[in-house]
Amino acid sequence: MILCETVLGNLSDEKFSGKTYKIDYVEIEWHEAYKRIHQKMTQSGREIGVRLGTEILTKGLRQGDVLWQDGNEVIAVDVPPCEVIVIHVDAHHPKMAHKVCFEIGNKHGALMWGEEDNEFITPYNEPTFQLLAKLHGVTVEKAVRKLDFDRAISSTVSSHTH
Repeated sequence: MILCETVLGNLSDEKFSGKTYKIDYVEIEWHEAYKRIHQKMTQSGREIGVRLGTEILTKGLRQGDVLWQDGNEVIAVDVPPCEVIVIHVDAHHPKMAHKVCFEIGNKHGALMWGEEDNEFITPYNEPTFQLLAKLHGVTVEKAVRKLDFDRAISSTVSSHTH
């Protein structure tokens, strides 16, 4: 088993660009991104243990984070797509964005900026979908997307750290 105890950087960093690496991905689901300890299998079948410091509780793991390197081989994080709620706030009702943010925050949910103006993304669950669908000036749709925590409005999946 390979033990990974630190994030060495990200595949997008300068130190990893310019070289050709053999990348072995390990899937970390969006809801696992802020956990310190993992036992996983990489896509090529290598068993890894991940034991990170407390800084991961607020930073989280991101797509492309490098957990291990040996020469030109790296193990990097892949956050797979998941079901999400895509929330659109009608331009004629801009203050409903406040209501959307309040409702997601009240549920301690993760919330990200979408790709368009007045668009938000949150992980899917049926009660939240039904609640948001009832809001005037708000339309919702269920979709499958990769969550980008660099676009997060709410700080973490669970910010209850002590």
